[in-house]
Amino acid sequence: MDRHKLDRRDWFRAAAGAGGAASALASLPSGVAGDEPWQPFWVDTNVSLFQWPFRRLPLDEPVRLVQRLRSLGIGRAWAGSYEALLHRDLRGVNDRVAEACAEHRELVPMGSINLSLPGWETDLQRCFATQGMIGIRVFPSYHGYRLDDPSFRRLLQASAEAGRPVQIAVTMEDPRTQHPRVRAADVDLRPLPEVLRGAPAAKVQILNLRPRSQTLEPLVAAPQIHFDVARMDGTRGIAQLIERVGVDRVCYGSGAPLLIPEAAAIRVSESRLHEAQLRRVSSANAQGLTAA
Repeated sequence: MDRHKLDRRDWFRAAAGAGGAASALASLPSGVAGDEPWQPFWVDTNVSLFQWPFRRLPLDEPVRLVQRLRSLGIGRAWAGSYEALLHRDLRGVNDRVAEACAEHRELVPMGSINLSLPGWETDLQRCFATQGMIGIRVFPSYHGYRLDDPSFRRLLQASAEAGRPVQIAVTMEDPRTQHPRVRAADVDLRPLPEVLRGAPAAKVQILNLRPRSQTLEPLVAAPQIHFDVARMDGTRGIAQLIERVGVDRVCYGSGAPLLIPEAAAIRVSESRLHEAQLRRVSSANAQGLTAA
């Protein structure tokens, strides 16, 4: 099958075949004639566990989400929690994430911190010391602070010292479908490059960004910033992002289950990436973010 001709119908047939075991992502063949087919180890850097606060989702039970990820060829998924958006007991939120990840080898726990709550530093220490979190995911729009807040600077510094990345969820849900009592605007990323100049060892991944020139251009100059592909638009979206920020700064991420997990995989299959680019996007860049 020619990767460049893998359309949506072919993709879904591959994903659904043979009892769900077929991997559409892993079926992307090598672009180099004569080479052994490359079977990538895909890392999804953007999934969430448990119930979305405003409606039930088809895959909001961990076992069902894991089954779908397996069918798509995902070997590891960095799992945060939807409960972190509105719950005040972040220790309990992170405990439940750690427990779910311990039951499913594909899931890797990503801790959540609410910088607007007292005692967040204790929650952060617990994430790294006892809960086994590989990084931290934050939701500034839901928790009510800006990226130039002193607490965010301290979070970056502490995470850098621990060798863990910080994920910033720029948005979660389209503004047109948000609950009228809980409106959350996209995170203002403009302060981030300057903040990172004061934390050169910090590693940051931006989740769910729809890159536009006015938002993306200032971020390109900050090499610590990585991006996921959950909300890329168009068949050329991922390739265009790579052209603008470099292939070493783009990671696979689906935004599942709020976003359909197949959507990101389809965008990858339509992006006509070369094998070396696929290696970086599928897993190598994610592994670099978590490397000490």
